Amino acid sequence: MRIRLSDHFTFSRLLWYTFPSMVMMVFTSIYNIIDGLFVSNYVGKEALAAVNLVYPVFMIIGAIGFMLGSGGSAIVAQTLGEQKKEKAREYFSMLVAVTFFLGIAATLLFEIFLRPVTGLLGASGTLQAYSIRYGRVVMLSMPFFMLQASFQLYFNVAEKPKIGLAVTVLSGCANIVLDYLFVGVCGFGLVGAAVATNVSEILGGLVPVIYFLRKNDSLLRLCRAPFVWKVFLKACGNGSSEMLSNISSSVVSILYNYQLLDLAGADGVAAYGAIMYMAFIFAAILLGYSSGSAPIVSYQYGAGNQEELKNLFRKSLVIIGVMELVMFLLAEVCANPVTWIFVGYDANLHAMTRTGFRLFSLSFLCVGFTIYGSSFFTALGDGGVSALLSFSRTLVFQIGAVMILPMLLNLTGIWLASPVAELCALVLTIGFLIAKKKKYGYA
Repeated sequence: MRIRLSDHFTFSRLLWYTFPSMVMMVFTSIYNIIDGLFVSNYVGKEALAAVNLVYPVFMIIGAIGFMLGSGGSAIVAQTLGEQKKEKAREYFSMLVAVTFFLGIAATLLFEIFLRPVTGLLGASGTLQAYSIRYGRVVMLSMPFFMLQASFQLYFNVAEKPKIGLAVTVLSGCANIVLDYLFVGVCGFGLVGAAVATNVSEILGGLVPVIYFLRKNDSLLRLCRAPFVWKVFLKACGNGSSEMLSNISSSVVSILYNYQLLDLAGADGVAAYGAIMYMAFIFAAILLGYSSGSAPIVSYQYGAGNQEELKNLFRKSLVIIGVMELVMFLLAEVCANPVTWIFVGYDANLHAMTRTGFRLFSLSFLCVGFTIYGSSFFTALGDGGVSALLSFSRTLVFQIGAVMILPMLLNLTGIWLASPVAELCALVLTIGFLIAKKKKYGYA
């Protein structure tokens, strides 16, 4: 059964359409998780700390792909809703090309400045050596990672979420198998983990290019297209919230690492990394739903169908509320065995990670609504509100919480910083959803 953007969406149809996006986001998050799992168990906790220390830098650069993908997909979907198919294909093609070339430029800059960057992050000695060794190799596939991040969203616009899912599963499985071979069997250590990520990201970025270059029955196809400054700038502005979200999250991760190095040393950084690996999975599901439903919202808004917009909004709130509750309960029940998988070889580190994860999981009760709120305004073309929500949620509230709470509660304050920040973001999100409901007609 093919589901079209113009359809009426029931709960089952909405979940069926967004399910591939949720799985895609989970598999995308697996790259760093699997690297961390094998590095932790086969190389050691200091190498794991090094991976966690440098990973936020990758996400800051990769945020360009998320920005152009989210902002561009909204423009393309709205253009399709206006029945301008050829224009939509031209915009799509132009934005894909720009994403790739910006990825090349970012890679060159990172390779040049990697050593001073790792020094600024607080790395020295063996920790810095590990960070540089891993970073130089992983960064080589960044242009393809940025393409993959964009194509995840464009497959939804093209009404081909299952193909996007298949590509992501392929690249994710390749990462798992190669990590096992290179790190677990061959003993190549950090370099082996990095090469495994390279191969999987190249697959994730290149296979969609081949698909969209060939004749296909989707709504989109790559073609020759002029560069249009207005569309490029609008995509940047509209997707700025997603870019700010990724950059802010990365900056906050760096700040967490600084605080943890001071309070608990390298063990604290390793524990935080393990917690974030597990949090990535839950957040990926929520991000996947938000990004998967966004093209539908954009299309219906572009078509002027307010009744369907209201329907999508109401059903999304119910779905997200149920997912949040289930995730919180799973996190509380599974905290011990899941943390053991990552750091079970060290009893003290395991105890610290388990306690931290149970406190951190309180954030799952709010994070789905805050993620959806920002994505929803991006889909409506209101990049300003979306950016403000993302900026407040991922930077302002997080920095305030991670700076203040440790002074009051020490290490416990670190683990509670995210729940407190998400609660503040939820209040702000609700305020904007109420304030803008008449303008966009979704409630």
